[in-house]
Amino acid sequence: MSEGFVFGPVDAVGDEDAFQHAPCGYLILARDGTISRANAVVEQWTGQASSDLIGKRLPDLMRAAGRILHETHFAPLLKIQGFVKEIAFDLKGHDGRPIQVLVNAVERKDAHGEVVGTYVVMFPAVERRRYERTLVNAQDALEVELLSATETGALRDQFIAVLGHDLRNPLASISSASRMLAKEPVSDRARRVLDLMDGSVSRMAALIDDVLDFARGSLGSGIGITVQPEGALSMLIQQVVDELRAGNPNRLLEAEIDVSNVVECDAGRIGQLVSNLLGNALTHGATDQPVRLAATTTVADLEISVSNGGAAISQSAMDRLFQPFFRGDTGEKSLGLGLGLHIASEIANAHDGKLSVSSDETETRFTFRMPLLQTGRPQ
Repeated sequence: MSEGFVFGPVDAVGDEDAFQHAPCGYLILARDGTISRANAVVEQWTGQASSDLIGKRLPDLMRAAGRILHETHFAPLLKIQGFVKEIAFDLKGHDGRPIQVLVNAVERKDAHGEVVGTYVVMFPAVERRRYERTLVNAQDALEVELLSATETGALRDQFIAVLGHDLRNPLASISSASRMLAKEPVSDRARRVLDLMDGSVSRMAALIDDVLDFARGSLGSGIGITVQPEGALSMLIQQVVDELRAGNPNRLLEAEIDVSNVVECDAGRIGQLVSNLLGNALTHGATDQPVRLAATTTVADLEISVSNGGAAISQSAMDRLFQPFFRGDTGEKSLGLGLGLHIASEIANAHDGKLSVSSDETETRFTFRMPLLQTGRPQ
């Protein structure tokens, strides 16, 4: 049976007693989704006898918002994965008041794997919902406190660490559902919609990664890296360049890459640094001028520079450029969280290197330098 919980057939006397008097609501839905059985708890909650409930559908027991959630989330998710866990609904109580419940459901299948109905279990959720409201109120209060400059740092870091972590689960569900649908025969229009969903998921995943990197760096001792001798850094940098070219077909991105020496580094983090610098240049640089990347090694150092044309960065902005959440006067181009350059700077620091910037009316250039050998660093 699908993961989640096990709800066996109700036939024996003991099973019938457990079904009727359990401290939760039980429903058994037929193949067509109508209620075929309901226990005494559901009768008590709704004020309807079991005979009156039979033939109705689960949304018929819900308030308006619950019916919408059932059609847009509950039913599609149940169909895709065969089970649903802890979805919050408000039932229509016998006295007109909402009854807050958490609903679990799992499809019933015969010996041939065909779906013949659904088991539904509903747990009272008054205390949990009260606790959740308390958390929401606490979050609102926290946002007010974050306006105070003296308390912003530590509280904000903890908040975004939890937020970034918890966003991964629903994002993974959306990504999984999108991939499953992409394997089905769909129209050209639906295919375009799925491609847009996939792009949105990738962008959101990148934003979450930025948030988590920032939180780790702020709450710990900087961004962690795993250093290894890397002899194929040119290929990795070229791959990043190709990915940015594919994502920005209307922009000219020039690259000169000659990294011939072995570099002791975290290759993934170097790729992230390059991606952040290129993304920043494509976002803020003049659209009619190329973005240029140069990557070389000397006897002792690795140097990577990214430059773009456009207006010079003001000195006041230069002073804060690598600070987190700073985006300067970016106007409508402000699509990110203002963490890209900060994270790139932290990656440079983690490699005993430095990220610097120069800007005038001719070009803006970011330059990353680091030693080829990470002497004294534990491997």
